[in-house]
Amino acid sequence: MGLTTRSVALLCCTTALFLLPSAAAAGGGSEEWGYVQVRPKAHMFWWLYRSPQRVNNGSTPWPTVLWLQGGPGASGVGYGNFMEIGPLDTDLKPRAFTWLSKADLLFVDNPVGTGFSYVEGGNRTLLARTDAEAARDLTTLLCRLYSRTDTRLQLQGSPLYIVAESYGGKFAVTTALAALNAIHAGRLAANLAGVALGNSWISPEDSVLSWGPLLYQVSRLDENGLNLCDRLAQQIKAQVMATQFLEAENTWQGLETVVLQEANSVDFYNFLKDDSSSDAALTSATMQRQMRSLASLGRRTRRRYSSYLSSKVTMEGGFEGLMNTVIKNKLRIIPKNVTWREQSDDVFDALAGDFMKPRIEEVDELLKLGVNVTIYSGQLDLICATKGTLDWVQKLKWDGLKNFTSSPRVPLYCNGGKADGTQAFLKSYKNLKFYWILGAGHMVSN
Repeated sequence: MGLTTRSVALLCCTTALFLLPSAAAAGGGSEEWGYVQVRPKAHMFWWLYRSPQRVNNGSTPWPTVLWLQGGPGASGVGYGNFMEIGPLDTDLKPRAFTWLSKADLLFVDNPVGTGFSYVEGGNRTLLARTDAEAARDLTTLLCRLYSRTDTRLQLQGSPLYIVAESYGGKFAVTTALAALNAIHAGRLAANLAGVALGNSWISPEDSVLSWGPLLYQVSRLDENGLNLCDRLAQQIKAQVMATQFLEAENTWQGLETVVLQEANSVDFYNFLKDDSSSDAALTSATMQRQMRSLASLGRRTRRRYSSYLSSKVTMEGGFEGLMNTVIKNKLRIIPKNVTWREQSDDVFDALAGDFMKPRIEEVDELLKLGVNVTIYSGQLDLICATKGTLDWVQKLKWDGLKNFTSSPRVPLYCNGGKADGTQAFLKSYKNLKFYWILGAGHMVSN
């Protein structure tokens, strides 16, 4: 389930509409990386690529994209970089389509404890416990990188776009608001040009409510399976409304297991496929035992994201092997006692209290402040299904919502134009854009 030429080309097309520059000139690219101590004993790793096609003509400065991965606890420096939008693929060969054609790329292992980011002594009490704490750490990093005394990075004047995937969407909206506060206070010398939310976990309640009906409509569930899923989804809704977020996460873990059982191990990232991970290959008896052990379920659920990563690399040791040998040796600054992992269970556990909290109000606030917000959704995603995303959008209190809803939806074509068929739809009004990306899954990659 790797990146396909079609889906990456399509995402590059939509990115071209999201970012301002459209012309490119030949030039030399470069890269920088390092650590920022965002709090005492808490160190965040970043990696910046400057585009070889960089243009700065004054009127439309060359933009910078801050990419935030999901999980929470999955590595943007690893996954987003080498498997999605960076200059090299997992064979360390040039990628045919990279967002570097439109922007400089800043990858961050966020929150601390993810990927190459770390806390000293492995002290779990230093991990971020809320989305807001993670946002403060990210904003601290941005303040340091955009510091006017650090001209080496040349970020000043570059419009900043925060682009996120999955749970990273919650980090994106909270970080955008924290960054705006820092900008207004004079601590961050940046221009926040926009936020993009890709298949984002903005409203867990709306996502899970969409699972049963969607799987029923595409024949992965029968009526019995639909009723089982809907009953648990309604329970999650009630728990979220009662602010019982830990209980809602437990029920969510149980719902995922019921979906796997009733839909015969459907792939949560592409409902047209089966989950090929060993975690999905569970007998009915095993599932029933795990239903009685939600702590075990939580660990299994978290590994699904990382199994998606490791399945892409054939070298011995998989993707973790690549990151902990070739990449770690290249970077040279990673402490010896820091081992890169595809998914940090410690980070996931630390954010348990916030995992099921919605961030719709934060999106609303960004829209009201005039920030450009772009939402894109892969047609075949289940975990953050398009239906659920559309449902939470309708909960916005933004005064442009009615006009947005009634706006026409425009078909989009890439490469061969209409000859290749419709590949996406776009609806927009003022500072809100919504892309339906056809034939794509959760990572807009399958």
